[in-house]
Amino acid sequence: MILESALLDVLPGEEDAFLAAFAEARPLIAMQRGFRSLELRRCLDEGRGSRFLLQVGWETLADHTEGFRGSPEYRRWRELLHHYYDPFPVVEHYGEPVLRA
Repeated sequence: MILESALLDVLPGEEDAFLAAFAEARPLIAMQRGFRSLELRRCLDEGRGSRFLLQVGWETLADHTEGFRGSPEYRRWRELLHHYYDPFPVVEHYGEPVLRA
């Protein structure tokens, strides 16, 4: 499994609207080939309440980078969510764990 990870810095004051848009956008990604899981977590550190951690599990890297990003659903995802970010997030992909505790 591949883990997609992104820190999402949402414009201050737009957090509730972002979460509502994300709830609308979630089914667009969940229907994709190779989608395994999704978690969105809000930062608890003081002054960071506008930061969210998004982690999405995919079967393969291509399921995300070619499949989802090349789909009509991704265009809608962008319309719903991308205007909330400043700066635009860096998305990284991780392989299988190299250590577990």
